[in-house]
Amino acid sequence: MSFNTLGLSESLLKAVSKKGYKTPSPIQEKAIPLILEGKDVLASAQTGTGKTAGFTLPMLQILDQGPRLRKRPIRALVLTPTRELAAQVQENVRDYSLFLDIRSTVIFGGVNPNPQITALRKGVDILIATPGRLLDLHSQKIFSLANIEMLVLDEADRMLDMGFLRDIKKILSLMPEKRQNLLFSATFSKEIKKLANGILNHPATVEATPENSTAEMVIQKIYKVDKNRKTPLIIKLISEGDWQQVLIFTRTKHGANRLSEKLSKKGITSAAIHGNKTQNARTKALDGFKRGKVRVLVATDIAARGLDIPLLPHVVNYELPNVPEDYVHRIGRTGRAGASGEAISLVCHDEQDYVRGIERLLGLKLPTDMVEGFEMSATPPPPRENNGRPQQRSHQPKSGNRKFKKRPNRFKSNANKGRN
Repeated sequence: MSFNTLGLSESLLKAVSKKGYKTPSPIQEKAIPLILEGKDVLASAQTGTGKTAGFTLPMLQILDQGPRLRKRPIRALVLTPTRELAAQVQENVRDYSLFLDIRSTVIFGGVNPNPQITALRKGVDILIATPGRLLDLHSQKIFSLANIEMLVLDEADRMLDMGFLRDIKKILSLMPEKRQNLLFSATFSKEIKKLANGILNHPATVEATPENSTAEMVIQKIYKVDKNRKTPLIIKLISEGDWQQVLIFTRTKHGANRLSEKLSKKGITSAAIHGNKTQNARTKALDGFKRGKVRVLVATDIAARGLDIPLLPHVVNYELPNVPEDYVHRIGRTGRAGASGEAISLVCHDEQDYVRGIERLLGLKLPTDMVEGFEMSATPPPPRENNGRPQQRSHQPKSGNRKFKKRPNRFKSNANKGRN
């Protein structure tokens, strides 16, 4: 099948051809005709399958063929969970609307809002946004959502994970009830189905791949190694393998910074990307990585979704995530759009349970090996203090009269920490 058979206009086909695409992916082949028919769609697609173009192309065609309104009120809204994904969607919209009279802009937090406000006041047909910045600017009466004809929730499962449900409901209340709704998610969890039931109207369901599957073109490996030898091992793999583009995942922001610094000291150009970095720093690091100026990008799970890095050959789990589904999203950064890729996980004694959880989710046994000179010890090393000496466990009974200061509940506001 070719894009010519999907019912797309000549202007859109010209833009697709300019980007070098000839054959639609399965999600594009299934979703585009349904969206062009005006149906609500609930779509599950593995990352890297071209789902962004799957909703962008028909959205552009519907808006282009619709009536022109004065002052260009916002007619389509795309909500994304992260700034990086929002920027990626805007890039796709801009590329595919090259030969159309369609204006679009993107808004997200972490940057000066003034340029975003200026763009909105000039009038746009399509707005791509993260929930936090959208509600912030809307509360300032910068724009209206009263003319929305189409709503897209991209990476909807991730939005729920980040605590955006309340924001989504608030945004829905600002739009007309009659509109076309598209919900894209990596999984069809109970929470996603519940959300879909409250938004979608008799939706067509599209599944491009089995739920929680991993890309067939991704070669997965586990290297067992002691925790304190992971850094020397990753340096060896990158250097001796002559890896030129590697995405490494750590569990914490501080861990990402430390690893990036150690790699740089060994002459391996590296940058860290996580939530504590400013948006400009994150954009600069990602751009350098895509252009080949930065050899290694060390990231927390903020980068597990939405990063579009063509032909990325290597993904490394420096530390395994404690949620098995996040493993799928991480390694989905490689093996995209038919290209091959390699996903390596460095696993220490403490992470064996994580491996079992991932294998249960995937329904397969992951191949395990050790690198000569970096073999995992038979028993886990004792816990160590900062001075490097083994900790001495105290066997003294706890005093029944000791009073402990009650800690404030740090988790009440966690839902808002991920606001973008």
